[in-house]
Amino acid sequence: MNKNSKKPIIYQVLPRIFGNMQRPAKEYGNIEENGCGKMADFTPEALDAIRQLGATHVWYTGILEHATRTDYSAYGIPKDHNAVVKGKAGSPYAVKDYYDVAPDLAVSVPDRMAEFEALVERTHEAGLKVLIDFVPNHVARQYHSDAKDPLEPDLGQNDDTSRAFARDNNFYYLPGQALAFHFGAKQEDFEYSEFPAKVTGNDCFSATPGRNDWYETVKLNYGVDLQGGGTKYFYPVPDTWHKMLAILRFWIARGVDGFRCDMAEMVPVEFWQWVIPRVKSWKQVIFIAEVYQPALYRDYIRTGGFDYLYDKVGLYDTLRSVVCGHAPASRITECWQAVDDIRPHMLSFLENHDEQRIASDFFAGRAEAGIPAMIVAATIGTGPVMVYFGQELGERGMDEEGFSGRDGRTSIFDYWSLDTLRRRCHGGRYDEALLTDTERSLLHQYTAILRLSREEKALAEGTFFDLMYVNPASDSFDPARQYAYLRKADEVVVLVAVNFADTPRRVRIRIPEDAFRAMSIPDNTPARLTDLLTGTVAIGTLTHACAYEVELPPCSGRLLKFDYSGLS
Repeated sequence: MNKNSKKPIIYQVLPRIFGNMQRPAKEYGNIEENGCGKMADFTPEALDAIRQLGATHVWYTGILEHATRTDYSAYGIPKDHNAVVKGKAGSPYAVKDYYDVAPDLAVSVPDRMAEFEALVERTHEAGLKVLIDFVPNHVARQYHSDAKDPLEPDLGQNDDTSRAFARDNNFYYLPGQALAFHFGAKQEDFEYSEFPAKVTGNDCFSATPGRNDWYETVKLNYGVDLQGGGTKYFYPVPDTWHKMLAILRFWIARGVDGFRCDMAEMVPVEFWQWVIPRVKSWKQVIFIAEVYQPALYRDYIRTGGFDYLYDKVGLYDTLRSVVCGHAPASRITECWQAVDDIRPHMLSFLENHDEQRIASDFFAGRAEAGIPAMIVAATIGTGPVMVYFGQELGERGMDEEGFSGRDGRTSIFDYWSLDTLRRRCHGGRYDEALLTDTERSLLHQYTAILRLSREEKALAEGTFFDLMYVNPASDSFDPARQYAYLRKADEVVVLVAVNFADTPRRVRIRIPEDAFRAMSIPDNTPARLTDLLTGTVAIGTLTHACAYEVELPPCSGRLLKFDYSGLS
């Protein structure tokens, strides 16, 4: 086992929901009716449960102060206008103060920053690292920092609002036009005033953004004249760049170990090339980019300096299609081939706050169907693996919370709690007493998969050999529903074989001479064989002369470790 592996296992969690043990009272309920989780809910016991799952990093989603319909004006926090807040709780990605913590998450609102710093300390004491969001592309429409250094100008404070674009403006403007909402037709929509209108966060250059636009946010200007053909004005460095660097430095000083950078591809790569080395000169934090355009991947890694990128358009989309029976398992090969030169930088996942839950009616309908995909996501490469809180318990995401609606996702806009998590943490104890047999089994499988993906050296750091090209469709192998490959480190080989079908299958997997040669595997030599998911130990042999036969359970897989060390 490789206890010192550098492979990150990231547990993404929405504190607003994670620690909320109050059963929701109503759809669109406010904070009093539905409750809200706190940073204090991440007790040593809670953090230990996350670590025991196999996590190395916790991504606390929604830490930064964002627009909300909850009134905190009694604490000196300006009230947000309802017209520019989505849901009662508001979107964590409509940040209204980069230098502050969401008051919802504090037991004592005036002490919210101290509570965050205590959370960081507890997380570190639990042996975990802290990731938070950095949202560089857009901010809440009513952005105003009352927590920053009062001697430093706020975003937009010195903008020339008579100009649509200026290099040192922090925002883009629509001179002479007032913002207007033509959806909903609520009185509050007419009461909100913004003149001149700022450009909306999803590059909507209209004074009348629609309901499907990011209408609650405004776009930040990094020195690119988007209205003028995309001309770049990077020298001297634009004002927004300096402000963003200061924000990153602020959070590093509070112990943060890394940033998940929201919609990084909407910010010019030149900014990242400038800012990331400066940040890393202070502390070796990690930067994770949300990028959905494969043509940009290498720019954001090699030029921009990102450590990791979402593998969404490739691996996530493909695994989802395979689980749902819309694509053959053999298509997974195309995913790793497309990013083979940058594979260590690709972050794999099956759920996050943007995607539908595996167990939802919109995805697989049951969490168990995602197990083979999780095995592949966790063991196909050396890059990070991410799970979304509740995924390990089969959370379905089928509640109708309010703004989010019944869409197969856990709402980021509403005050809510999850039944699976309430039962997992009954009375403050993180045990399995109130879990169903299915939930308990799922938790054990996720724990085994995640821990093995990091602790087994062949899976965390080893080389890779895809076996699909020598295993075409036959009576003993179905490439539409089975997938197989090898991982190797030192004198250990792991044969990974998964079955996406909901029936068991006895398969015969051919391993070519090329694999034995390329990976220096002893051919037809007895090895100590361990089934890593069951712990069963035997003697096994791999040879190119005949296929290896293995029984694959339904919607699952096998991780078969052949250990040749100590052979005479």
